[in-house]
Amino acid sequence: MPRPPLLTIIGRKHSGKTTVLVRLTAELAARGWRVMSIKHGTHTFNMDPANTDTYRHYHEGRVARVAMVAPDKFALVARHDREPTPEEVAERYMQDADLVVCEGFKRSALPRIEVYRRAAHAEPIYAAGSHESAQHIAMVTDVDDLELPIPIVRLSDDDWPSQLAHLVEQRMLAGRVAASTQTAQ
Repeated sequence: MPRPPLLTIIGRKHSGKTTVLVRLTAELAARGWRVMSIKHGTHTFNMDPANTDTYRHYHEGRVARVAMVAPDKFALVARHDREPTPEEVAERYMQDADLVVCEGFKRSALPRIEVYRRAAHAEPIYAAGSHESAQHIAMVTDVDDLELPIPIVRLSDDDWPSQLAHLVEQRMLAGRVAASTQTAQ
């Protein structure tokens, strides 16, 4: 099965990346797309609190992988000797997605949507003409007078999640059939 398309949401700290990702993926899911996500972290994390059995398996037992299985979900924590790329994670664990939306990974070559809020930062990351600017497919912003050579979705528009989902469907999902449609047939 081929790797699903990947898109990343980038922006500076406190720009609203998580909010944009959550609203976009909820809108795409409501439209019938099977969407998965990958969050980039700059430091290690724990999926469960100390003194749980899975925590003890991983930290005290030093297992290479621990899976937690419940009636409604499954989680896997695995040790790696290097940070896997979002492409590797999607290819290995998310092949049945219509789209994988990442948060972060701004140094990757993935197509990207930047979140820029003037309330949080003076300037966007986007720089017209730069090598990285070719990867931008849109800007989501609170700046009403911002003009760029890429599509701009304004947070002041009440239907911005719908606008953004439509753009993603055009740019990332054109020609694909939603997984929910495939399973219904």
